[in-house]
Amino acid sequence: MEPLKIIEKFYDPNSKAFEILVNHSKAVAEKAIKISENFDVDKEFIYNAAMLHDIGIFMTNTPKFECYGSYPYIAHGYLGKELLEKEGFKKFALVCERHTGVGITKEEIIKKNLPLPHRDMIPISLEEQIIAYSDKFFSKESDGSVRIRTVDEIITDLSNYGEEKVNIFKKWLKKFEGIAL
Repeated sequence: MEPLKIIEKFYDPNSKAFEILVNHSKAVAEKAIKISENFDVDKEFIYNAAMLHDIGIFMTNTPKFECYGSYPYIAHGYLGKELLEKEGFKKFALVCERHTGVGITKEEIIKKNLPLPHRDMIPISLEEQIIAYSDKFFSKESDGSVRIRTVDEIITDLSNYGEEKVNIFKKWLKKFEGIAL
Protein backbone atom coordinates (compact mmCIF):
# COMPACT_ATOMS: atom_id res chain seq x y z
CA MET A 1 0.00 0.00 0.00
CA GLU A 2 1.25 3.44 -0.93
CA PRO A 3 -1.17 6.00 0.50
CA LEU A 4 0.23 8.95 -1.46
CA LYS A 5 -0.36 7.12 -4.74
CA ILE A 6 -3.95 6.47 -3.70
CA ILE A 7 -4.42 10.12 -2.72
CA GLU A 8 -2.94 11.22 -6.06
CA LYS A 9 -5.68 9.27 -7.88
CA PHE A 10 -8.20 11.77 -6.51
CA TYR A 11 -6.16 14.94 -5.85
CA ASP A 12 -3.89 17.00 -8.05
CA PRO A 13 -0.51 16.87 -6.25
CA ASN A 14 -0.04 20.56 -7.07
CA SER A 15 -3.34 21.61 -5.50
CA LYS A 16 -3.93 23.32 -2.17
CA ALA A 17 -6.43 20.56 -1.24
CA PHE A 18 -3.67 17.96 -1.67
CA GLU A 19 -1.26 19.99 0.46
CA ILE A 20 -3.85 20.51 3.21
CA LEU A 21 -4.84 16.85 3.24
CA VAL A 22 -1.32 15.42 3.17
CA ASN A 23 0.13 17.79 5.77
CA HIS A 24 -2.73 17.05 8.17
CA SER A 25 -2.59 13.31 7.52
CA LYS A 26 1.17 13.17 8.09
CA ALA A 27 0.79 14.90 11.46
CA VAL A 28 -1.96 12.47 12.48
CA ALA A 29 0.06 9.47 11.24
CA GLU A 30 3.17 10.55 13.17
CA LYS A 31 1.25 10.93 16.43
CA ALA A 32 -0.59 7.65 15.85
CA ILE A 33 2.67 5.79 15.23
CA LYS A 34 4.20 7.28 18.37
CA ILE A 35 1.21 6.11 20.44
CA SER A 36 1.21 2.69 18.76
CA GLU A 37 4.71 1.97 20.05
CA ASN A 38 3.10 1.19 23.41
CA PHE A 39 0.61 -1.35 22.02
CA ASP A 40 0.63 -4.62 20.12
CA VAL A 41 -0.96 -3.25 16.96
CA ASP A 42 -0.28 -3.22 13.23
CA LYS A 43 1.87 -0.10 12.92
CA GLU A 44 2.02 -0.22 9.11
CA PHE A 45 -1.78 -0.32 8.98
CA ILE A 46 -2.01 2.58 11.44
CA TYR A 47 0.35 4.73 9.39
CA ASN A 48 -1.38 4.01 6.07
CA ALA A 49 -4.89 4.33 7.48
CA ALA A 50 -3.99 7.63 9.17
CA MET A 51 -2.68 8.91 5.86
CA LEU A 52 -5.99 8.01 4.18
CA HIS A 53 -8.53 8.83 6.91
CA ASP A 54 -9.63 12.15 5.34
CA ILE A 55 -9.40 11.16 1.66
CA GLY A 56 -13.09 11.99 1.17
CA ILE A 57 -12.80 15.73 1.83
CA PHE A 58 -12.54 16.59 -1.88
CA MET A 59 -16.18 15.49 -2.29
CA THR A 60 -17.34 18.04 0.29
CA ASN A 61 -18.22 21.67 -0.24
CA THR A 62 -15.38 23.12 1.83
CA PRO A 63 -13.95 26.06 -0.13
CA LYS A 64 -11.44 26.97 2.61
CA PHE A 65 -9.72 23.65 1.76
CA GLU A 66 -10.26 24.20 -1.98
CA CYS A 67 -12.76 21.34 -1.99
CA TYR A 68 -15.80 22.02 -4.16
CA GLY A 69 -17.90 18.88 -3.93
CA SER A 70 -21.60 18.75 -3.21
CA TYR A 71 -21.64 17.18 0.26
CA PRO A 72 -21.35 18.78 3.71
CA TYR A 73 -18.00 18.32 5.45
CA ILE A 74 -19.41 15.89 8.03
CA ALA A 75 -19.98 13.42 5.16
CA HIS A 76 -16.27 13.13 4.32
CA GLY A 77 -15.86 10.02 6.47
CA TYR A 78 -18.48 7.83 4.86
CA LEU A 79 -17.59 9.21 1.42
CA GLY A 80 -13.96 8.24 2.03
CA LYS A 81 -15.16 4.80 3.12
CA GLU A 82 -17.06 4.32 -0.13
CA LEU A 83 -14.07 5.51 -2.14
CA LEU A 84 -11.58 3.16 -0.46
CA GLU A 85 -13.99 0.22 -0.66
CA LYS A 86 -14.17 0.71 -4.43
CA GLU A 87 -10.35 0.68 -4.46
CA GLY A 88 -10.37 -2.63 -2.56
CA PHE A 89 -9.20 -1.31 0.83
CA LYS A 90 -12.11 -2.31 3.07
CA LYS A 91 -10.24 -2.27 6.42
CA PHE A 92 -8.83 1.19 5.66
CA ALA A 93 -12.28 2.33 4.56
CA LEU A 94 -13.68 1.67 8.03
CA VAL A 95 -11.17 4.11 9.55
CA CYS A 96 -12.47 6.85 7.24
CA GLU A 97 -16.03 6.33 8.37
CA ARG A 98 -15.31 5.89 12.06
CA HIS A 99 -12.79 8.66 12.85
CA THR A 100 -15.09 11.71 13.07
CA GLY A 101 -15.11 13.22 16.55
CA VAL A 102 -14.86 10.29 18.92
CA GLY A 103 -17.45 8.50 16.82
CA ILE A 104 -21.06 9.10 15.88
CA THR A 105 -23.82 6.68 16.83
CA LYS A 106 -26.80 5.76 14.67
CA GLU A 107 -29.05 7.27 17.34
CA GLU A 108 -27.20 10.62 17.15
CA ILE A 109 -27.44 10.62 13.36
CA ILE A 110 -31.19 10.10 13.52
CA LYS A 111 -31.85 12.41 16.48
CA LYS A 112 -29.80 15.29 15.05
CA ASN A 113 -30.93 14.59 11.48
CA LEU A 114 -27.32 14.46 10.30
CA PRO A 115 -26.73 14.01 6.55
CA LEU A 116 -25.19 10.57 7.11
CA PRO A 117 -26.28 6.98 6.54
CA HIS A 118 -28.18 5.59 9.52
CA ARG A 119 -25.55 3.35 11.11
CA ASP A 120 -23.00 3.51 13.91
CA MET A 121 -19.77 5.23 12.89
CA ILE A 122 -17.65 4.68 15.97
CA PRO A 123 -14.03 3.54 16.20
CA ILE A 124 -14.05 -0.07 17.38
CA SER A 125 -10.56 -1.51 16.98
CA LEU A 126 -7.61 -0.21 18.95
CA GLU A 127 -6.05 0.95 15.67
CA GLU A 128 -9.21 2.92 14.80
CA GLN A 129 -9.26 4.50 18.26
CA ILE A 130 -5.60 5.52 18.05
CA ILE A 131 -6.18 7.22 14.70
CA ALA A 132 -9.40 8.96 15.79
CA TYR A 133 -7.68 10.14 18.97
CA SER A 134 -4.60 11.39 17.12
CA ASP A 135 -6.78 13.23 14.60
CA LYS A 136 -8.26 15.40 17.35
CA PHE A 137 -4.90 17.13 17.90
CA PHE A 138 -4.44 18.58 14.40
CA SER A 139 -6.59 21.15 12.61
CA LYS A 140 -6.31 21.63 8.88
CA GLU A 141 -5.58 25.24 7.95
CA SER A 142 -6.45 26.86 4.62
CA ASP A 143 -2.82 27.85 3.99
CA GLY A 144 -1.77 24.19 4.12
CA SER A 145 -0.34 24.35 7.61
CA VAL A 146 -1.47 22.23 10.53
CA ARG A 147 -2.46 23.79 13.84
CA ILE A 148 -1.80 21.72 16.95
CA ARG A 149 -4.79 21.68 19.28
CA THR A 150 -4.51 21.52 23.06
CA VAL A 151 -6.35 19.03 25.24
CA ASP A 152 -8.46 21.90 26.60
CA GLU A 153 -9.45 22.97 23.08
CA ILE A 154 -10.42 19.43 22.18
CA ILE A 155 -12.50 19.02 25.34
CA THR A 156 -14.22 22.36 24.79
CA ASP A 157 -15.07 21.37 21.22
CA LEU A 158 -16.32 17.91 22.21
CA SER A 159 -18.43 19.35 25.03
CA ASN A 160 -20.65 20.87 22.32
CA TYR A 161 -21.68 17.30 21.46
CA GLY A 162 -22.31 16.11 25.02
CA GLU A 163 -20.51 14.97 28.13
CA GLU A 164 -20.38 11.39 26.81
CA LYS A 165 -18.07 12.55 23.98
CA VAL A 166 -15.81 14.32 26.47
CA ASN A 167 -15.69 11.18 28.62
CA ILE A 168 -14.68 9.02 25.66
CA PHE A 169 -11.86 11.43 24.87
CA LYS A 170 -10.74 11.49 28.52
CA LYS A 171 -10.63 7.67 28.55
CA TRP A 172 -8.50 7.76 25.40
CA LEU A 173 -6.26 10.41 26.94
CA LYS A 174 -5.59 8.12 29.90
CA LYS A 175 -5.22 5.03 27.71
CA PHE A 176 -2.91 6.58 25.11
CA GLU A 177 -1.02 9.24 27.06
CA GLY A 178 -1.34 8.10 30.67
CA ILE A 179 -3.03 11.39 31.56
CA ALA A 180 -6.14 11.36 33.74
CA LEU A 181 -8.25 14.49 33.99
